[in-house]
Amino acid sequence: MRVDRRKESRVFRKLLIKLVNQIRIIIGNKVETENRLCMKQLPSILLLVLWTYTGFDKMIRWEASRKSFHNQTFPAELAEVLAYTIPIVELLIALLLLFSVTRWWGYLSSILLLTIFTTYVGLIWVGAFPRVPCNCAGVLESLGWAEHFVLNLICIGIAIWGFRIERLEN
Repeated sequence: MRVDRRKESRVFRKLLIKLVNQIRIIIGNKVETENRLCMKQLPSILLLVLWTYTGFDKMIRWEASRKSFHNQTFPAELAEVLAYTIPIVELLIALLLLFSVTRWWGYLSSILLLTIFTTYVGLIWVGAFPRVPCNCAGVLESLGWAEHFVLNLICIGIAIWGFRIERLEN
């Protein structure tokens, strides 16, 4: 009878060890899955914050924003159209990034708009315009042109990262 208990004890230990190992694998996979999910959503969250902040800032400070658009180096008619269009486009891009079915378009739109902004900032930075206009949102106004250029490049990189993640998932 004693031999049977030892045998049962060994079998029980083996089962317990297998169970513990399976739990470790499951927990490890869950953590890995959560990390992957977090890394997948990080670019959209960062860009969502960017576009929501800049779009709402332009709307909240509407008169100052509109005057800044008119201070740009392009015609007054275009400045007026852009004063209305840019904040709406920024908020629409944020909306696209919010939903998984439209996120790909949000990343693509982010890349396009950020490339346009970066080109414009680059031209200002190298002195291509007779005066230095600015229509940046809130905290971004305090950046110099070099810092603004680098920040835009980082944001383009984030958008490309998200775009690639979305493309690989689909």
